[in-house]
Amino acid sequence: MQTRRQFLQSTAAAAGAGLLMPRLTSAFGPRTDLTIGFQTWVVREALEEDITGSLSSLADAGYESLELCSPAGYGKYGFGHMAQYGTDGLKGIIGDAGLNCTSSHFTIAELREDLMSSIGFAQAMGLTQMVVAHPGLGSEATLDDYKGVCDELNTMGKATLTDGLQFVYHNHNFEFEKLEGELIYDVLLAHLDPEVVKMQFQVWVVIAGYKAADYFRAHPGRFISAHLSDWSGEDETQVPIGAGVVDWADFFDAGKEGGLQNIYVEMGPDTLPDSATYLKGLRAD
Repeated sequence: MQTRRQFLQSTAAAAGAGLLMPRLTSAFGPRTDLTIGFQTWVVREALEEDITGSLSSLADAGYESLELCSPAGYGKYGFGHMAQYGTDGLKGIIGDAGLNCTSSHFTIAELREDLMSSIGFAQAMGLTQMVVAHPGLGSEATLDDYKGVCDELNTMGKATLTDGLQFVYHNHNFEFEKLEGELIYDVLLAHLDPEVVKMQFQVWVVIAGYKAADYFRAHPGRFISAHLSDWSGEDETQVPIGAGVVDWADFFDAGKEGGLQNIYVEMGPDTLPDSATYLKGLRAD
């Protein structure tokens, strides 16, 4: 675990080094105008130690937005300290750092317990997207259990849409395993209402042989956001965006068809500055 000092020093140093790096794409490479974001989960320890300094350092490295984890639902995972600021104070801290926030993860437990409170938090924060981060099922779950959760999420999604918020489902690698002869993720896509529940694609499933671009093209308009990560191609070693095996030209090209609106880098803190540098290099001319 990095200390606040180590995080700030490494981020500042890498950001400075990025100024000396060549443009990381050619005239024929990928292009994107999407806001460059990061998921706060990967820097939760640094944020708990120094939220103002850590956010400012990431903004200096090139990030423009962040995706929260709900302080209520993720309190025991290192986000409870954010509640002390209230929504106005937290919005102010984020804005003062030069960042914006339109999306947050919520646990299915907090949504089940009091959906309206979560909607109220989202509205007070100025969010447009509410992301459920896990179906709350274990390894003993059946396909019928997943279908039952889909029914719940469709109901929740209708409620959030009524209040002007888009409901979103975030996958992990386990949804890309087969259960009762079917790929769990494909079952989710078949049972989630495509208008009511959009999808947030976790690019890290590339290590299991699945490409985001393939899903974007197969299901146009269903993928509102994505968590970005890159893979060295060996073991489970993550590398900065653009330094691994993911075809980012294909990703962003397919993302237009998939409906992609938000991207959030979600990898170890040491990879964040170089990832931002690469993504800045993809700005459309």
